[in-house]
Amino acid sequence: MNHHTDSTKRRLALAAALAATALPHSSSLAADAGTVVIEGQRGGYRTLAVAGATKTDALPKDLPQSVRTLTGELLQDAGVTSLAGALDLASGIARQSDLGGLWDSYAMRGFTGDPNFGSDYMVNGFSASRGYNGLRDIAGTQAVEVLKGPASALYGRGEPGGTVNILTKKPRFSPRYSLEAGVASHATRRVAADLTGPLSQTVAYRLNAAHQGGGNFRGLHTDRDYLAPSLLWLAGPDTTVSYEVEASRQRSPFDRGIPVPDGRPEVPVESFLGEPADGPITVKSLGHQVFVQHGLGNGWSLQGGAAYRDSSLAGYSTEANDVLPDGHTLRRQRRFRDWSATDRSVRAELLGSASVFGMRHALLVGVDAYKFDDTRLQLRRNPSTANPYAIDLYAPVHGGTAAPLAVSVDTLEHQRAHAVYAQDQLTLGEQWKMLLGVRHDRYRQTVINHRTAAVNAQALSATSPRAGIVWQPTGALSLYASAARGFRPNSGISVDNQAFPAERSIAYELGAKAETRGGLTGTLALYRIDKENVLTTNPANTDFAIAAGEVASQGVELDVSGELARGVRLSGAYAYTDAQVTRGDAAIPTGSRLPNVARHSGNVLLVVGNAVASIGGGLSYVGERRGDVATSSGFVLPGYTTARLLATWRPAPRLKLAVNVDNLFDRRYYASSYSRLWVAPGSTRTASLTATYVF
Repeated sequence: MNHHTDSTKRRLALAAALAATALPHSSSLAADAGTVVIEGQRGGYRTLAVAGATKTDALPKDLPQSVRTLTGELLQDAGVTSLAGALDLASGIARQSDLGGLWDSYAMRGFTGDPNFGSDYMVNGFSASRGYNGLRDIAGTQAVEVLKGPASALYGRGEPGGTVNILTKKPRFSPRYSLEAGVASHATRRVAADLTGPLSQTVAYRLNAAHQGGGNFRGLHTDRDYLAPSLLWLAGPDTTVSYEVEASRQRSPFDRGIPVPDGRPEVPVESFLGEPADGPITVKSLGHQVFVQHGLGNGWSLQGGAAYRDSSLAGYSTEANDVLPDGHTLRRQRRFRDWSATDRSVRAELLGSASVFGMRHALLVGVDAYKFDDTRLQLRRNPSTANPYAIDLYAPVHGGTAAPLAVSVDTLEHQRAHAVYAQDQLTLGEQWKMLLGVRHDRYRQTVINHRTAAVNAQALSATSPRAGIVWQPTGALSLYASAARGFRPNSGISVDNQAFPAERSIAYELGAKAETRGGLTGTLALYRIDKENVLTTNPANTDFAIAAGEVASQGVELDVSGELARGVRLSGAYAYTDAQVTRGDAAIPTGSRLPNVARHSGNVLLVVGNAVASIGGGLSYVGERRGDVATSSGFVLPGYTTARLLATWRPAPRLKLAVNVDNLFDRRYYASSYSRLWVAPGSTRTASLTATYVF
């Protein structure tokens, strides 16, 4: 073999290793002079490697934490097109109020995150949720990693309940093209494309794009666009460079849902109580990522990258304010939001392995930093006796006019942070493994209130350790225990113009993981998390947040995925979550349960089929939940169960047809709420038909 061919093989193998972090069931890599072949040991709903938990390709059974990877095949079977739909398949994740349909919001193990933004998630290990990004489409998603427990020892700021890491589809040197077109209930249309192949012997590309437009059961029209081009460059025998762009735009009316009046008839779920004349709110996001890997030899490598994202949210809204004593007149408020943000982050890491005193060490040392700037201008007008800006709950007539708006929020926030971290994955023996990690963060925050000319600044630092141990009495069983501290700076200012202290947490977890020879895996986890300085909405002024003191969450989770038998795929999850305020105040008393978090929840999906056709179904259950943060209100969302049916058929080798029916029995339910006035009803029965052609 000549030197040129050998170098090309090494470069292609390195490119395949980079791509494999986003391939959920890759187990071996083979390369020839012109083609990278990814060979899966097992497909379906299980995964053999987890990229986000340790920033390395770790085996799930070797990790002292609960990890669930939602594979591309599972997401396709379930007919999922959004991040929210994907996370519904995992345990311990509860939908939260999504700011009128403008961003993704969920609680993991009871913890929601900063109410000023959508919930945290990462894309390829970089934070991608700081700012305003709309409801995330998964057209460019290869898999979604749900990493339970705090990840502060690696990633810094974050929720102790867990972290979501989205793995994007990577360029390949083997050409592959697919086009998708679908129709669904309420005149919804969706088209998508996934194109990949080589541009040269050393450069490959991928282009993912999607457009979805149409109405919903509430008669509101939404348009969403997603475009994600990416390049992979074999820059040298041991070096790869990847560059990815994500651009998204969402245009939709602001929709807080419906009020649920106490002791009155239910408001029809189809009723839109805002003003159509307000027009859509537009959410835009443009992000860039560049990532470099370089092999140093002898099992050591360098990796690092940078991410840049601009985002904005702007438009008018009409929202419920209060219900008059007559029980049917709703007074409304009107707002205008003009928010924008810029997020810049970089990281560099050294990885390698060594043997010391008979123990194998997989080492990682890194540094990272980010700069985040957030501008918020909000105009607001509350109703008055002179101008109630009212509408009838049960016979709405639109066309009302609010009084002129006035500035209520005008702030500029700067966040600056940098950190150093280290991690050691130890193999202590044939049956014992350990994970140790520590990170030190330094953080500066400045908030400028242009309305009052006040400036608040604070500097924080935190050290976040992590430790876990795994015992594997057999090759199919792992028992583990772990403990970790977490750290999360709070954004924004209080109603009295004060910056918030950072959230701090400590978490403990015990668990067991099992695998069957047939390809089924399961994880059972028990946990306890305590957290202080938690922000929640200020009941006295919903433009601002307050600290709820201390909260705690404890529970049990079970996740199962894989093949029951040849051609029979199963995904199942159950969670018991006890999340409540453990040290409150007069506004949010001790003992208050965290809103939208049910004690019991679960889901199951079963699919039977082969390469030609499949059929399946599923059930989702969410128990009773508190509807707001005020214990005295007694506002509770009832539990519910929904069913789904799904089927696929390949009339030709390159053509696949898929049918999905969600909420099969047209069950009425409430998906989440912010308060008794702002309750999001769940969707009525919807059906979709999708055709995918691969060439």
